[in-house]
Amino acid sequence: MIKDLLFYFLIFLGIFLVSFSFHENYINEQGVILPFSLKKVYLFQMGFSLLICVNFKLFSNVDKIFSQLGFIYLGTLLLKILLFCAVFYHPIFNEENLSQTAGVSLLIPTLLFLLTEAFFVAKILNK
Repeated sequence: MIKDLLFYFLIFLGIFLVSFSFHENYINEQGVILPFSLKKVYLFQMGFSLLICVNFKLFSNVDKIFSQLGFIYLGTLLLKILLFCAVFYHPIFNEENLSQTAGVSLLIPTLLFLLTEAFFVAKILNK
């Protein structure tokens, strides 16, 4: 189990380091100024996705909870969206015109970590 948890950590850290550096370099080359911290968006998505995967791996060993993990995952997705909107409320909702580049910059880390998280959760649920 510790091996799996370390594997999750290394995968999420690797995705964070590679995708954030490419994304940050692209934003700097284009000369775009984002109304939010791109690093904080990546850290939030990485941390929350890693937390979900680690908890699901731990809860998959509890027989009473295992049958409900699919429903719990749906609840955690809703919680993730709500917390993300609460933390990044100002740049998302208070900006008059959120540029297309800024919107895509919010979407890229969300999709990267959501797909990775969904892959690992599906792998856990299929065992």
